[in-house]
Amino acid sequence: MKDNRTIAAIATPIGRGGIGIIRISGSSAPACAEKILGHVPKPRYAEYLPFRDKNGKVLDHGIALYFPKPNSYTGEDVVEIQAHGGPVVLDLLLREILETENVRAAEPGEFTERAFLNDKMDLTQAEAVADLIDACSEQAARSASNSLHGEFSRIISKLRDKLIDVRTYIEASIDFPEDDGVDYITDGGIAEKIDDLINETDSVRKAAINGSVIRDGMKIVIAGRPNAGKSSILNRLSGQNTAIVTNVAGTTRDILREQIFIDGMPLHIIDTAGLRETEDEVEQIGVKRAWQEITEADLVLLVLDITLGEKENVQIYRDITEKFPANLPVCIILNKSDLAPKETDETYSDFSRENIIRLSAKTGEGLEELKKYLKETMGYSSCTEGTFIARRRHLEALDRTGSHLIAAKEQIQTYMAGELAAEELKYAQNSLNEITGEFTSDDLLGKIFGSFCLGK
Repeated sequence: MKDNRTIAAIATPIGRGGIGIIRISGSSAPACAEKILGHVPKPRYAEYLPFRDKNGKVLDHGIALYFPKPNSYTGEDVVEIQAHGGPVVLDLLLREILETENVRAAEPGEFTERAFLNDKMDLTQAEAVADLIDACSEQAARSASNSLHGEFSRIISKLRDKLIDVRTYIEASIDFPEDDGVDYITDGGIAEKIDDLINETDSVRKAAINGSVIRDGMKIVIAGRPNAGKSSILNRLSGQNTAIVTNVAGTTRDILREQIFIDGMPLHIIDTAGLRETEDEVEQIGVKRAWQEITEADLVLLVLDITLGEKENVQIYRDITEKFPANLPVCIILNKSDLAPKETDETYSDFSRENIIRLSAKTGEGLEELKKYLKETMGYSSCTEGTFIARRRHLEALDRTGSHLIAAKEQIQTYMAGELAAEELKYAQNSLNEITGEFTSDDLLGKIFGSFCLGK
């Protein structure tokens, strides 16, 4: 059973600062104000006044605000105290507040959870609060702000409303099969409407994938044979000497990770040990880890030494990629282009299905082309209007929605089973409702809000 006592917490980061904020939410918030301030401030007006302990001794001076329910962040009575940002001062004030009857310390994310439970925002907007705080790039911050203001929610609601219309048509034809104009199943219109829903869901999912990349970044693994120049490419992309580079094959034996930003887009670049058979026990471990990283990658940059020639590189490509997971995106990097002849009859036609970039990690030639490719792969756009932040659970919910829609279409087209199609549409609707929180579980809420910072 949820503990609905009044909650309080320090809402600013731990450490010293000019200002520190304590947030109080719940029915006992006015009582806390009376205790610390001597009275309840006028609603929505800032007051500068002393903060006192239970003996009436002044602990600090600062600003206090009072937001009566329901016009507050949480939908409950809220008091915010802005004191000096010393940890000792804030701790003294918080201890005084927590000694008030019916008041306890807030859990991580509990203020925002109460805002969600009190219909001040839906679940995607609540998640966007944390994403806005954690944003590590301008594009991520702007996209999170769009989600916070309901951009993602509106898209999902529009899709759900169309789904409900189709479901209503089918259930009406089941309930009133003999009424003129109601039997939409036999005339083929329903299958077309479901097909439109499938296409629209796919479009939303593609946009959500881009939103997920903006939030989490893309995991890119640099792979290839030893001495192909993988570590040099990592150093070029990161702009610093992260990896040791030598002429000795097998220098890199462990995983090297670097987070970089290209025009504000986060990339998680991973340099791996050279993929080869080896008797060296340490290098074997590195190769094993490299293959593990490849299975979890969003994209692999397969680095080939262009000086080896087309025939040998094609064989290396085949030997390595035949072990790759199915549908893993691969970009071929023909490195050491500064050492290759300017004119050559090598066409690398075997790579016609892959993206090929000629690059010199030594001179930097081709580096901008690689960055441009990475931005395009991530769905980069300098315009953030209409973009939104998405999480893995959103993608999974959209996947389930699409699967149920496909099953519903099959029930209509193949079996003319209106009841089963309606059931599949109900499951699809529930999957969309999980995104906005209209249909969810306490376990999911606990997982989501438990990842928030304290005081939010």
